Amino acid sequence: MSVTLPVKFDLLATDGATAARRGRLHTRRGVIETPAFMPVGTQGTVKGMLPEQLREVGAQVILANTYHLYLRPGHDLIRQLGGLHRFMQWDGPILTDSGGFQVFSLGDLRRIEEEGVRFQSHLDGSAHTLTPESSIAIQEALGADIMMVFDECIPYPAERGYVATSTARSARWAARSKAARTDGSAALFGIVQGGMESDLRRQSAEQLLEIGFDGYALGGLSVGEMAELMYQVMEWTLPLLPADQPRYVMGVGTPENLVEAVARGADLFDCVMPTRNARNGVLFTSFGRLSIKQNRYREDHGPIDPACDCMVCRRFSRAYLRHLYQSNEILSSVLNTWHNLYYYLLLMRRMREALESGTFGEFRSEFYRGRLATGEA
Repeated sequence: MSVTLPVKFDLLATDGATAARRGRLHTRRGVIETPAFMPVGTQGTVKGMLPEQLREVGAQVILANTYHLYLRPGHDLIRQLGGLHRFMQWDGPILTDSGGFQVFSLGDLRRIEEEGVRFQSHLDGSAHTLTPESSIAIQEALGADIMMVFDECIPYPAERGYVATSTARSARWAARSKAARTDGSAALFGIVQGGMESDLRRQSAEQLLEIGFDGYALGGLSVGEMAELMYQVMEWTLPLLPADQPRYVMGVGTPENLVEAVARGADLFDCVMPTRNARNGVLFTSFGRLSIKQNRYREDHGPIDPACDCMVCRRFSRAYLRHLYQSNEILSSVLNTWHNLYYYLLLMRRMREALESGTFGEFRSEFYRGRLATGEA
């Protein structure tokens, strides 16, 4: 299919009892079936996974990090070498964040101004400035298919006055981000901020809709708030966003978060949780989390999850995976990452199938049933 707009979103099915929806997002480098989870490839790689392995576990789109790739090896070098897709040998869609979250997480190493953010590199202490204009220029140099506006990720908790000031500034930065775009075939998403304040979330959404973007994201979530508050913010905000455009909830989250966010109308997600937990020996299963480092798995010849058909569960025992982790073997991270990403991507596929068949409610109940038995619900 020829795509004339940066992205085109088809709404294929909805769930009558919830706001969950099944869609199809067309980009210049392929179709993304939604709801979808994006593995995080911060440095131009999803740690421990080759590009073809990502395809094998079901990845459709990956996320790369503007801040980190700007500092090392540099966006100009990546552009000279043919862009990020060629550089990392991934031919599917790539979404790049704006760098805002990483910059704002630097704490005392950064200073926020109307023009942008001045910060010191976490690598060598060198001074840099990131603005809406430079963030878009970097993302275009990388060759991103979906770019994000430059914004401030508001911490939690935060005083209302700070939230209001930051949200207003992020709206101005969003307008500047759009004005800076020169690649009309790359999509640009706006990011709704507003902290945990319902009226400021509405204000932010309305301002972004007035500017106009190819899709919309919820930022400033999963920053330390309780899950119920996170879901409440989704319930306030997602219905304000256009039904015929993709909705992306940034940095979320656990399998439970994904199921609940889909039920509230979200389409796209990213999180380091499956890969980071894998490297720390924590595995996701149909019955909750499993810490493979525990001594009780020393002689366990069973798979991580009897209900999983991934390559790792078909071939390797818990005892072997524990041995790899305890021995600090590289293969431990590789196999654990394979399983966790497979689990996350299979979870999204099953939600898509449930929405297609009109059984999302049954899927959601079954998802929690196994966790109730183990206290993981």
